[in-house]
Amino acid sequence: MCAKQQDRFQVQGALFQLALLCFAFITIGCRSSHRTTLTLSIAASLQDSITQIEAVYQRDHPVEFRNNFGASITLAREIEQGAPVDAFVSAGVGPVDQLQSEGKLLEGSRADLLRNTLVLIAPTGSDLKNFEGLRGSQVRTVALGDPASVPAGQYGRQTLEALHLYGSLRSKLVLGKDVRQVLTYVETGDADAGLVYITDAETSHRVQVVVAAPEGSHEPIIYPVAEIKNSQNGSAVREFIAFLRSPAARAIFERHGFRMA
Repeated sequence: MCAKQQDRFQVQGALFQLALLCFAFITIGCRSSHRTTLTLSIAASLQDSITQIEAVYQRDHPVEFRNNFGASITLAREIEQGAPVDAFVSAGVGPVDQLQSEGKLLEGSRADLLRNTLVLIAPTGSDLKNFEGLRGSQVRTVALGDPASVPAGQYGRQTLEALHLYGSLRSKLVLGKDVRQVLTYVETGDADAGLVYITDAETSHRVQVVVAAPEGSHEPIIYPVAEIKNSQNGSAVREFIAFLRSPAARAIFERHGFRMA
């Protein structure tokens, strides 16, 4: 074979490889441009576990997540006002009941997902032993989620009322905008005690669990999930909601202290 032919074949080979490379980039670009973005409104107490579950889900699904973490009642109000949300995971049934009564949920999409436990916490090293100790002079402030917007605060108020403590503690209460803010108040010493979910308490080395709320002192803590009726990503959001009940997701939820409903 002459030198000119060899050069021609080498050039053709190089051009073929370049064409393959360009095709690969175009294909990847097309796939990335068609990634679905799911907008989720999620109770603040689920922030750590949901973030991990989403990372696992994205290994096999071309989906991006836009998460709005906060107090469940506040999130529900945003959905009522038309916020563009695909799915809602609430830390209580009340906000979901309200949305369902207003026709905001896709019919048949609602399901109970998780359960949780309410606990009394104090800064690490505290001598607090029980709920009755909240009356003592050493406890100056007690952090509680605002019952008007935070399900954990509603459960906390129910517990304090069941134990006949709420009236005597009202002057000590410091209200948080969500359960994570309550945890922060206790971590920093801005509160001498607080009521949070056990799943939040277990994320911190700066607080200790004093005791769980007594059985029957508050309504069951249930986390429902539902697709919002006006979602533009129906099949994608339903696939993700189904994944939340998978063994892989269950392992992550349970590692964070949740129980499947």
